[in-house]
Amino acid sequence: MLLLSSFLVFALAAAAADLRLGIVGTDTSHATEFTKLLNGGVVQGARVVAAYKGGSPDVESSRTRVDRFAQELQQKWSVEFVPDIPSLCAKVDAILIESVDGRTHLAQARAVIAAKRPMFIDKPLASTLDDAREIARLAKAAGVPWFSSSSLRWSEITEKLGGPGILGATAWGPGPFEEHHQLELSWYAIHPIELLFTLMGTGCEEVTRVAGADADEITCRWRDGRVGSVRALRPYGPYGAVVFRKDGAVMSPSKPRTGYEPLVREIIEFFKTGHPPVSNEETLEIFAFMDAAQRSKEAGGKPMRLR
Repeated sequence: MLLLSSFLVFALAAAAADLRLGIVGTDTSHATEFTKLLNGGVVQGARVVAAYKGGSPDVESSRTRVDRFAQELQQKWSVEFVPDIPSLCAKVDAILIESVDGRTHLAQARAVIAAKRPMFIDKPLASTLDDAREIARLAKAAGVPWFSSSSLRWSEITEKLGGPGILGATAWGPGPFEEHHQLELSWYAIHPIELLFTLMGTGCEEVTRVAGADADEITCRWRDGRVGSVRALRPYGPYGAVVFRKDGAVMSPSKPRTGYEPLVREIIEFFKTGHPPVSNEETLEIFAFMDAAQRSKEAGGKPMRLR
């Protein structure tokens, strides 16, 4: 009841004016691309007004980009920068945790939860299953709504292939690693993995991962007997999927349409209603999938049940 009543007040306030959003972490292009869509007027109903720079000195893609993206936010979009997350939360209605380094997300989420701000946590939700579960536990205890998702959920791939009657599916996409992320697949292969779950739904119970020189093949058996798989390509590769139904197989377009706009629209709707478009339970199952895949690889490709 407390959560519902607080969101009724939030929704009434949101109806009167654009939501004020704050960004945590400017070391990813998502920070500038999301702001371009919002402050540029493509997506209505919210504006990015403040940010906390963050950054991870030991992650190259963070260290080399954090200042550049911060500068763009400040100079092009007049975003105010603050020294810490509590200061950021005091200025905004909701938070976008955008830090590229999943290891930082638990500590960042703690600060947002303490301020009782709803939050979108960009991929990866965390770098370990334990951290992901702890974020969910803390948010639930405090009554703070959150969700995490890849933009691939709302791509042309799922548009063309999604729907009832799927007996199995294979998804593929880039899967490079980052040495500091304990769950290797969380760094980038989270995208094709999320594609697989968008098509197949939840219910995965056992995972097998075969590691190759330039790709990993991860296969999962669902509780209802269906089988799905992900091919994580290294260093990079195209996105795609194929689904199997009784009447045959359908493959995604060779160059599918992807982009951030549908995701950003979902985020704003979530901030206004408090209802996540992807359940927290599904997101945690995706992390349990990646945890089982990591254990399978470390055991030489043996099947591992989700824990």
